[in-house]
Amino acid sequence: MSSYVTRKTPGDTGWFIQNRFGMFIHWGLYSMPARHEWVKSREKISEEKYQKYFEHFNPDLFDPKEWAKKAKEAGMKYAVLTTKHHEGFCMFDSKYTDYKCTNTPAGRDLVKEYVDAFRAEGLHIGFYYSLIDWHHPDFPIDPIHPRRDDENAYEQSKGCNMHNYAVYMRNQVEELLTNYGKIDILWFDFSYPDSVMKDKPWMKGKGKEDWEAEELIALARKLQPGIIIDNRTGIEQDLWTPEQYQPQEWVRHADTREYVTWEACQTFSGSWGYHRDEMSWKTPEMLIHMLINTVSRGGNLLMNVGPTARGYIDYRAENALKVYADWMKVNSRSIYGCTMAEPEFVEPKGCRFTQSQDGKRLYIHLMEYPFAFLELRGMAGKVDYAQFLHDGSEITYTEKASNHFSEGRMQANDLLIFNIPHIKPPVIVPVIEVFLKENELKNIQ
Repeated sequence: MSSYVTRKTPGDTGWFIQNRFGMFIHWGLYSMPARHEWVKSREKISEEKYQKYFEHFNPDLFDPKEWAKKAKEAGMKYAVLTTKHHEGFCMFDSKYTDYKCTNTPAGRDLVKEYVDAFRAEGLHIGFYYSLIDWHHPDFPIDPIHPRRDDENAYEQSKGCNMHNYAVYMRNQVEELLTNYGKIDILWFDFSYPDSVMKDKPWMKGKGKEDWEAEELIALARKLQPGIIIDNRTGIEQDLWTPEQYQPQEWVRHADTREYVTWEACQTFSGSWGYHRDEMSWKTPEMLIHMLINTVSRGGNLLMNVGPTARGYIDYRAENALKVYADWMKVNSRSIYGCTMAEPEFVEPKGCRFTQSQDGKRLYIHLMEYPFAFLELRGMAGKVDYAQFLHDGSEITYTEKASNHFSEGRMQANDLLIFNIPHIKPPVIVPVIEVFLKENELKNIQ
């Protein structure tokens, strides 16, 4: 078994760390302007002007079964859908607001359709719910609010009651965790208590006290025991969520230095919502590297899709999902049920290791393809068999010294040298699957 011990969590993360790969879905009214999910704040759009998106929201090509199929083909084992983003628009039929999809030309409970489709494909179900709400009348103007630069911003906020808004959130979370069966993940977003406008000291960000986070979390745990909850309410729960960057080591608790359960959330491009004109789409190599890097450091990857206003996944996102589908079809064993390799296995330059949590197999991801030989220190006597994972073809090896004549060849008693084909296989990142000898497993256990 893996020797790594993570900080205990209140929720059930056992299935989560086995599955390792999920789909994030950012979808809302912001898909219509199609220029970033924060467009309302970035462009300081008034409620009156933003209303046109509500009146014309009609995702007539929305087919959640197709979404679920694409997620499953890509190797994703769970999904997290934005039920409400910062704009305040609800993708479900909430009885606590009129600002919801059932009151638009869509006329449908889109969350329900998502749940039914993804559950039918065997994927775990997650809900994103924004703590922020730029539409709600009791949500005070703050440094990221669209109305922050209005001359009468202070007057607009004077009548706001944050407690009323916190009650509203609890009511909606109760709906989400009651009306759709078992929910596996609740992804809150986000706290910013230290944010303040220098020229307007009254205009402050919001944190756990504003959300009445303890009550909110207690409600969620009561309704869905075992649910996974992130830390973005400002109260530590199950999940650390580094956003838009790749940790180079296992994420640790800031105070105790314990290993924690973590999930990198990333985008195919620079935006979370559909962005028609964006050009910063990641290459196939980057996409695969991100997944491998994450799992090799003990984490999960939550990769985002931003569907169009008509409800389909555009061709660029489809191409990205196809990259994962092709690679995971033959290499998923190096991801599912794997974690960071035991400390005794030292990664050579250009490689990333993962190891099955039962310790029996080591996976060597060739991020930079070596020429002819891959030399590994400390591995002599530990390998029973090795093969390319994508096709099951044997990789031969020698120990202590390479089988070629060279005055400068490396030699050492603990050295193992894999004999690598000169031509790289037609796989973005080839993986060597190493079956470890039984005595190595005893050492780990």
